[in-house]
Amino acid sequence: MAHRRLRAAASAVALIAAVAALAPVQMLMLRLGRPEAETIPLRFHRLALRIVGMRVRVIGAPASARPLLIASNHCSWLDIPVLGSICRMSFVAKSEIADWPVFGQLAKLQRSIFVDRSRRTATAAVNRQMAERMAAGQPVVLFAEGTSSDGNRVLPFRTALLGATQNALQASGEAAVVWVQPVSIAYTHRNGLPLGRLGRPFVAWYGDMGFPRHLWSILRDGAIDATVTFGEPIAAEQATDRKRLAATIEREVRRLTNAALLGRPEEPARPPEDVA
Repeated sequence: MAHRRLRAAASAVALIAAVAALAPVQMLMLRLGRPEAETIPLRFHRLALRIVGMRVRVIGAPASARPLLIASNHCSWLDIPVLGSICRMSFVAKSEIADWPVFGQLAKLQRSIFVDRSRRTATAAVNRQMAERMAAGQPVVLFAEGTSSDGNRVLPFRTALLGATQNALQASGEAAVVWVQPVSIAYTHRNGLPLGRLGRPFVAWYGDMGFPRHLWSILRDGAIDATVTFGEPIAAEQATDRKRLAATIEREVRRLTNAALLGRPEEPARPPEDVA
C-alpha cells in the first residue's frame, strides 16, 4: 500500500509540473493566435497518459473529411486525455467544468465549448460555436449521452446538440454535408487484468463522485488500458433527421463498445443508407 501511495504522489507531482510548464506557453500561443495552440494540448494529453500509466489501443481512425463532428460515449474525465491524445480536436463540456480549479483552466486553454445543460436557450449558442469550429476545419467531440455512465453501458444519445451539423452547413457556405463519426471508448484492463463488470465503475467517473478522490485512485491503483474505436462517418445533409441520425450513431457506438468490453473489438461497420 505504501508503494502505491508513493507512486500516486510521484505521478501527481509530474502532472503538476507538466501543467506548470505548458499552461503559460499555451496561454501565450492563444493570445498570439499561433497554430501551436492546437498542438500543445495534443502533446499534453499524451504526456498525461504516460504519467498516469494509461495505454490506448486505437481501432480505425478519425475521418479526414470536413466538417467533422465526433459523437462519443462518455465514461470518465479520462475520456478527454484519451481522445485528445489521438489528434487535434475541440471538446464540448458541461459548464461546471469551467469553474473547476486547474482542470477548468486547462479546458479553457484547449478552447473547450461549454454548455449549460440546465438552460434550453443555451443549446442554440453552443450549436453556433460548434458549427463555427467545424466549418473552420476543427473536429468537435460531442459526448452525446449528455452525462457519464458507469463504463458498462452506453446511455441514450441526446439529439439537441446534433443540430450543430445543420448549423455547420449554413456556416461553411460550401459543404454539402457534415460528417458525423461514431466513436467508442471502452476501459478494459487494469494492471494487465480484465476490469470486468464490477471493476469498470471504479475507473468510470459518474454520479456524485468527487473528482480529487477519483483522480487519486487512478494515480494510486495502476495502469489502465482503453480501447478507442472510430466508426465509419455518416454524411448529414440539410434534410437529415437528427433523431434518426442520433439513433443510428448510438446503435453503432453501443455495438463497438460492447465488442471491446467483451474482448472482441470489431472493425467499424459500413454506414447505413437510411438516416436521411
